[in-house]
Formats: sequence, structure tokens, C-alpha cells
Amino acid sequence: MSNHEGSIVLMGSGELTATMVEVHKALLASLGPAPRAVFLDTPAGFQLNCDQISQRAAAYFDTHVGHRLAIASFKDAETISDYEAHQALATLRRADYVLVGPGSPTYTVRQCRAGGIADVLIRHVARGGGLVAASAAALTMGAATLPVYEIYKVGQALHWADGLGILNHFGLNLVPIPHWNNAEGGTHDTRFCYMGEPRFQQLAAALPHEAAVLGLDEHTACIIDLQAQTVTVKGLGRVVLRHNGRERIFGNKDQFDLAVLRNPGADSRARPTATTPAEQTPAPAESPGDNFWQAIRRLEKTFNDALDAQDASKATNALLELDRLVWQAHLDAQSPEFVTQARERLRDLLVLLGNCLKAQPQGVGDNLTPLIESLVSLRRQLRRNKQYTVADAIRNALHQAGIIIEDIPSGARWRRAGSE
Repeated sequence: MSNHEGSIVLMGSGELTATMVEVHKALLASLGPAPRAVFLDTPAGFQLNCDQISQRAAAYFDTHVGHRLAIASFKDAETISDYEAHQALATLRRADYVLVGPGSPTYTVRQCRAGGIADVLIRHVARGGGLVAASAAALTMGAATLPVYEIYKVGQALHWADGLGILNHFGLNLVPIPHWNNAEGGTHDTRFCYMGEPRFQQLAAALPHEAAVLGLDEHTACIIDLQAQTVTVKGLGRVVLRHNGRERIFGNKDQFDLAVLRNPGADSRARPTATTPAEQTPAPAESPGDNFWQAIRRLEKTFNDALDAQDASKATNALLELDRLVWQAHLDAQSPEFVTQARERLRDLLVLLGNCLKAQPQGVGDNLTPLIESLVSLRRQLRRNKQYTVADAIRNALHQAGIIIEDIPSGARWRRAGSE
């Protein structure tokens, strides 16, 4: 690793989806011929599916990025053994690239401070490493962090909590807000990381005068190259810089000088933001792909929830509905880029399903028969529609789980590997 400062990449969401593959690849390519990549599981350390999230990240890198992703596991500073803590920190110190993702921002801050992880990450970037902070982890990078769960789920009063201050260490007084354009609320405003416009206006007013908000749309990356002194935006959405009631908006492939983030008030051309409540201010006009991607995200969440609950029927139905949605988008001449990205999402989920099947303990195979037969039927339909790429992804995912599909004149049949 070099001695110059590295890069900090902030992602609004989608760190393990097709939209961010090229961002990961480009950052890894900038770190030398054989960079060591590590996933830090701390933000989700309190969740029962924490290990599954780590496995999903490793499988995604192996399949789509073409790079090994090691795991630095530091779930809980109070219960981790001295040996386990040493192993996690040693793995981080040796890393050239660190990915930190979903979970709770306030939990992340507590654990990282107690375990000394924040200092390790600062030194990592200072000596040339790449740090990717997505979703909850992105929230923690500034001096202040948004207690999303405490406000949105528990109902606590609007407030800011202390962040890790990693951006501040490098001269960036920013408060990153991922999920800037979130639309999961349907009938209520969940933009600005589930806060909605009225609440977020109050929160923004409570920040110190010198702090700027950096809004990150979902499936969008803000790439801060500290050595080159540049900032680049990649992905499906926008990056919004707000400071003292004014904002600047940057879209995909926009590149600008790092000084813009270091001195957000210096640009007199910036335009004012809305100051009226959301119910009096129209939401931004939907682009043709907004509803499409909202449906994709909804099905992806349904699928992941079904896997966590071991509900094979629900997981299969989510895959079938996602396939129908992608096929309909193709027939409706939806953006080719959107269709391609959505197909990649479907393939991601199929790979994840294969990994989960493979991880099932021996003796539960018979319980999986309905799921396997549903996937074989889906593959048959895909082949009839000449969607051979996704059909092959199903076959490969099942093969990884020890299920062999054999094409025969009457259709297809399946068997477990090693059986005749």
C-alpha cells in the first residue's frame, strides 16, 4: 500500500448489487495488483443474520467482482474475546480495501469506538487504502450521525448522535445521508433516510453552521479520491450537497474538485433548497424508471426476508414475480440499462439462493424439493422465452448447491449430485 492518502467511497445503498460492481472493481484496480479486500461486519453485529450478511458479501465479490473478500468480524465489544478482537483488527490493518455496510449507525459508532476500529480505519485511508461505507456505515462517517431506528422506529425526539468523524479527519465537515431518495413509505414521505422532508428540515437546522449535508441517492456512489483531490459520482441517482439552505446536485459521471466539499459555501451559484413542509412541496417528479426500481427493491426485500424466515414458497414467488417484472420491462421497451441491471439483480438473488441451499444441514433435502421443482419450472419458462442467461444462472446456482439439472427431450429433470 502506498504512503499517500487513499479514497473514501460513500454509497446511498446497493453496495451488493449490480449497480455498484464497476465501482468496486475500479477501486480495487487502483490499489495495486493483488489488493486485500475485507468486509467489516460491525454495523450488523447485533442482528441474528449478521453472518449471513457477511457470507452474502463474500459470495457477491467472488461471483460479480471476481475478487476474494475476507471477513473481519467484530460484532460486540463487550462479548468478543481478546483473541477474536486481535484477529479482527489485524485483518483490518492488513487490508488494502475495506467495505462496511448495513446495520445500525449508532450501534456502529459505539462498537467502533470501544474497539478502536475508527482509528484503524483513519490510518487505513491515510496510508492509501480504499474505504467503502454504504448505507448505515455511510451515516457514521461524519462528526454527527442520524439515529434512524431510534427516531423512525422507536419514536424518540429528533436529534443527532456523535459520528466517527472519519471524514472530518480529512478536512471534510460533512454529514452523509444515504437513502436520500427512498420511496418505501408509499403513502408517506420516507426520503432523506426515512425522515421525510418536515423532520429532516428540523434536523438540518440543528446542525452546526459549518457542517454540510451530503445526500446520497440509493444505488449511487460518491467517490472521494483524496490523493487526486477529486470527487466522482457513479450510479443510478444523484449526490446532493446542502449547506445553510442552499444545495448543489451532481449526477452520474459528474466529476468535480474536492474543494467543493471542503468549502461548500464558496459557490455563489448554488440554488436554495425548499423550506416548506413536504405536504406543501411537491415531491420530485418521478422518472420513468422510478416505479420499476421501487418494485425491484420491494421484491428483493421480500426475497431476503423469506430466506431469513426459511419460507421457500415466499422466496420462490418473489423470484417468479421479479422475473415477470423484468420480462414485462423488456416487452415495454424499458431502458435497456435498467433491464440489464434488473437481470443482474435476479441473478444475484439466484446465487444467494444457491449458497443458502448449499449451507443447509444434511437431512433437510426433502423439505427443499418443492423449492427446487419451482426453480426448475421457472428455468423451463425462461428457456421458452429465450432468456438463456438467467436460465443458466438458475442452473449454476442449483449446481453450486449440489443439484444437477439434466435437459431431456421432454423438458428437464433434476437429481442430487452423486445420485444416479
